[in-house]
Order: sequence, then structure tokens, then C-alpha cells
Amino acid sequence: TAGVATEALFGAIAGAAVNRIGEFNSQDMANTAWAFATAGVATEALFGAIASAAVNRIGEFNSQAMANTAWAFACVGWDKFNMFVTFGSVIGERLADFTDVDKSQLYLVALHVQLTWPDVDFSLSRHLESLRSAYTRQGSTPSQLQGDVSA
Repeated sequence: TAGVATEALFGAIAGAAVNRIGEFNSQDMANTAWAFATAGVATEALFGAIASAAVNRIGEFNSQAMANTAWAFACVGWDKFNMFVTFGSVIGERLADFTDVDKSQLYLVALHVQLTWPDVDFSLSRHLESLRSAYTRQGSTPSQLQGDVSA
């Protein structure tokens, strides 16, 4: 981190990104969300800005950007349902366009949604078996918890 504390560095990046989110394309949003989630940094303002922009511009996202963005939000434990509903319905319509890697990420997203909102009919849940199969084909083995949630 070039001698800069990680928290300060990510805080500065998040602040700049929030101010310029309107200039981001779908790939920029996906990459930013993915980077922060991978680093374990869940900045509410940044993820809120990305969620709002992504929902309004969902048609600009290709399958990989959609899967990466949804995965990032699930990884940080995003608890606002609107983004998952919008992404889930578009993903459900375009599921044939997604690779097994994308579907593996979406399997984890669907599990997050099921655990967070167990009483809600989430569109990706209707494709859970297909997503789980893709996850398994990637060489991953669902944990006991993942198996219980998807059952």
C-alpha cells in the first residue's frame, strides 16, 4: 500500500469514486465493487452509490460485470434488497449468457439472499440447482451450510 494505511487508502479511493460514480461505466462499477469486497472493505457510501448507479444502468452490464457486482455485494453482506431484486430478475432472463464461473458466483449470491431474506421469493432461487451445478463443475464443493440453504 505504498506506506499508506489500508483503511486511509481505501477511504480516499471510496470518497473519490462516490464523487465520480456518474463517470463510471459498468465495468468500472464491477471492478470497484469487486476490489473492495475482495479486500474486505465495505464502505457504505461507496456501495450505496454503486448500487444506485448499477440499478439505474443495469442494461449496460454484461454477464461477467453483473455476476462480479452481485457477488461483491453478497460478500460485503449488503442488506438492501432492491439491488439484488433488479440484478436477479435481469440475470434470470439472461442466465444462458452466463459462464459457469459467473454462475458459480451467482450461486453464492443466491445463498446470501436466501440467508438474509429467507421468506422472500428471489428470482435467482428458481435457478439454484443450475447455479449449484455450475459451482460444482468449477471444482468447488458446497459446504454443509451451502447444501442446507440450497435444499
